[in-house]
Amino acid sequence: MTKFLKILLIIFLSILMLIAILFFTYAAITKDAKLNADKLTGSGQNVVIYDNNGNDVISASLNAQKKSVSVSNLQEHTVNAFIASEDRTFFTHNGLNYKRMLKALYKNIVSRSFKEGASTISQQLIKNTHLSNDKTIKRKLNEIKLTKQLEKRYDKKEILEMYLNTIYFGHNCYGLQSASEFYFNKKAENLSLTESATIVGLLSSPNNYSPFKNPEKSLKRRNLVLKSMFDCGYIYESVYNEAVNSPLNTVKSTAENRYDSYINAVFEELSEIDFNYYALADGCIIKTYLDTEIQNLIETYEYPCDNAVIITDNVSGGVKAYKTTINGAKRQPGSTVKPIFVYAPAIEEKNISPFTKIFDEKVDFNGYSPENFDKKYHGYVTVTECIKNSYNVPAVKTLNSLTVDKCENYLTAMDVKLEDGEKNLSLALGGMKYGLSIKEIADKYSIFPNGGHYRPSHYVKEIVSKEGKILYKDDYAFNSVFSVGTCSLINDILLETTKDGTARKLKDFNFDIASKTGTCGNAEGNTDAYAVSYTSEHCITVWLGDKDNKRSNITGGNDCCKIIKPIIQSLYENHTPKNLNTQAGTEAINIDCEEYLQNNKIVLADPVCPKLNILTVKTLKDGKHYEQSERFSKPVISAPSISVTDRAVNIELCQTKYYSYIVNRVDNNQIITIFDGKWQKFVTDKPGYGVYVYSVIPYFDDGKNKYFGEEILLPAVNMNKNGSDTQIKIPDIAHKDWYNQ
Repeated sequence: MTKFLKILLIIFLSILMLIAILFFTYAAITKDAKLNADKLTGSGQNVVIYDNNGNDVISASLNAQKKSVSVSNLQEHTVNAFIASEDRTFFTHNGLNYKRMLKALYKNIVSRSFKEGASTISQQLIKNTHLSNDKTIKRKLNEIKLTKQLEKRYDKKEILEMYLNTIYFGHNCYGLQSASEFYFNKKAENLSLTESATIVGLLSSPNNYSPFKNPEKSLKRRNLVLKSMFDCGYIYESVYNEAVNSPLNTVKSTAENRYDSYINAVFEELSEIDFNYYALADGCIIKTYLDTEIQNLIETYEYPCDNAVIITDNVSGGVKAYKTTINGAKRQPGSTVKPIFVYAPAIEEKNISPFTKIFDEKVDFNGYSPENFDKKYHGYVTVTECIKNSYNVPAVKTLNSLTVDKCENYLTAMDVKLEDGEKNLSLALGGMKYGLSIKEIADKYSIFPNGGHYRPSHYVKEIVSKEGKILYKDDYAFNSVFSVGTCSLINDILLETTKDGTARKLKDFNFDIASKTGTCGNAEGNTDAYAVSYTSEHCITVWLGDKDNKRSNITGGNDCCKIIKPIIQSLYENHTPKNLNTQAGTEAINIDCEEYLQNNKIVLADPVCPKLNILTVKTLKDGKHYEQSERFSKPVISAPSISVTDRAVNIELCQTKYYSYIVNRVDNNQIITIFDGKWQKFVTDKPGYGVYVYSVIPYFDDGKNKYFGEEILLPAVNMNKNGSDTQIKIPDIAHKDWYNQ
């Protein structure tokens, strides 16, 4: 045998050995993988949801609620939407798309991850009903084995039907029929082309592409599905063009059950956390933070319009109650973002303090001219006044000084991702492309009672399997955003907002309640109204408006605060919450009151400043360094004027509140004090004939010491016999240091 043939034989045997090793490895790893027909149809699903006290709230047999569809009854475009988007070769492959698998394998090797899955509809059905979400080789091999078994036992129509009846579409909708009824209030067999594409668009991320929560993202995703259908030849170009230009037209089912909002939010949360909620097929217990008493209160309240209410626990981070008629949709947040987006970051950056004065005036930032809600300007106003009265212009000015880039750094730490079109000064007034949900607003405000730490609130506390195994536990870590000092200052300001600001309808409680309100609208009416109130224990957030943006006269300070009041009464019926922290991380500084009130300047009070001229204010500990005043330890005055009238020398002193004066006259090289005392407008002297030089020395007397300022020499005067009282300059006298001789 030649050397070449020997090499070929070795290579051939090596390949055979490798194949044998792979085969036996595959067989060993997948030996326990068995297809379960009951799981393919969701049989036996039973989920029990507990409230925060461990009481059974809902025992839901998802199998009983599940409404099946038959592929034969569906519109052709509905089936085609799934095929075009999820698995274009579904009807021709044997369950596995080897070309896509090799391509995905290559990408995963390059990226050193398991990002690419290359799953067919058959594989998705197996993964959703039989396997976990673990991205491991073992799980993938089990998926391949079970998919082959599936394809051998069932035909394509049966597989597609089982897939459509078990897939999750968000909002607690398992199966196409449930999704059709929830999103469009119709049977699946009656779905239009665009409706079918909208529902298919949900599959990759039901929570992210919900038409109720993120309509713009949902629309883009729907149009992507339509493009796939067009590329596959399922629809003509004219049909495609018409479809992509049509609105979403979602119509939520009007059927409401007890705790619907909260339960839907529970299942939505499962899609956001690292948990495979297809594992619910085996049954489990979901423990929540739900407080049924508070939930009943907000569900039975008579609301004037569309509404959303959320109550979160500041200690546990759990949602105690939640109700919404807009399914968690994002709305324009208006003035509620001012403390979060603008003032807290500016305080943290030491740009401002609560007592900092901002000039409220008509401004123009390259064509952007914000106006206050009352169409008025208020001159110099403090940061505290700006927040509690919700002035717009100072907020925009503060953001301009802070810069949007610095603001964005803080927003990133709070899980707020700005779109490119949002990175401008209108952000200070809540100008956002998609806005924020009421839960997101509540989560941001919980930072302040928690000393600067941020964590999103949660509905689910724990998930336990029927065998007692903990499948999930809420143990999210906090993320530090602001210092405790910044939070203390914001707490203080928002307490003032409740006492005599826009949230004063809540001022009657005898414990600390910090609040902020917000209203979005124009001269034609308002579209969104908010109120956020928090204590040391809870954060209560209310939104009122219209899901279709119809105008009304609702306001945050009036209508939303009315709703918050009975909630607070119920929460603290039997106890009083601790006061909010308004001192930690802060320090008191003394500033010059006169400079502050009359000249709008912030300077540290002179150490020898009179007590009546000291204003004590609170700022960040080791915060901004202000200039130290010396106007009492080193008095300074404007030069007095001197004149001669009727043979009398008149010296006019500039008016001061606390200074005293010494007025001297130089007479034959002798210094004569003609006045020493508190300010008076004129000091008059009647010397004889001759040339005289006068000087003025300001000083401050604190009762123990006298602090002298610089001596001011006045122009010389000539008192002559001819009656000519001409004022003259005599350099060799005027520049002589008479006082220190």
